[in-house]
Amino acid sequence: MEKKLIIITAPSGAGKTSITKYLLAKYPFLSFSISATTRKKRGQEVDGEDYYFLEQDDFNDKIKKGEFIEWEMVYEGMYYGTLKSELERMWQAGKVPMLDIDVKGAIHVQQQYLTNSLSLFIEPPSIDALKIRLASRGTETEESLQTRVNKASYELSFKHHFNRVILNDDLEKACIETENIIKEFLG
Repeated sequence: MEKKLIIITAPSGAGKTSITKYLLAKYPFLSFSISATTRKKRGQEVDGEDYYFLEQDDFNDKIKKGEFIEWEMVYEGMYYGTLKSELERMWQAGKVPMLDIDVKGAIHVQQQYLTNSLSLFIEPPSIDALKIRLASRGTETEESLQTRVNKASYELSFKHHFNRVILNDDLEKACIETENIIKEFLG
């Protein structure tokens, strides 16, 4: 069986995590690819479920050993990456990995798995709508909010690099559209 994978990317706050959770709840053959990060846990996050929380030295060691498919410093001092062992773990279990990752990381993964990946870009209705979503989380300072909004504007310029773009102006509609595209890809 061909080892397929699904890459979902978007600017922060565009809805990729909500769409990913919807799909994972509906399709047991899909498996969430847990990213590694150097950032601190937020709220109720669990190591090994939400992320693999690593110290900077551990992350750097894994980079040197070539253990990542992709990794990026997404925000100053905060690294994120996808471990090769994570994909292998899911493939060995007969699952299709779903990667919920940042735009640059998604481009890197897609380039390595051109024939067996589906890359989806979730587009927010507008930058203003995105700013409102991010602000409503209550987790951002004014400075970090502006950093995320600026990054989102930049990331939108890469949407044409992905197999499909899904406009998320209605979450339920975006979930169903994404589901249909994935069903078509998996056959």
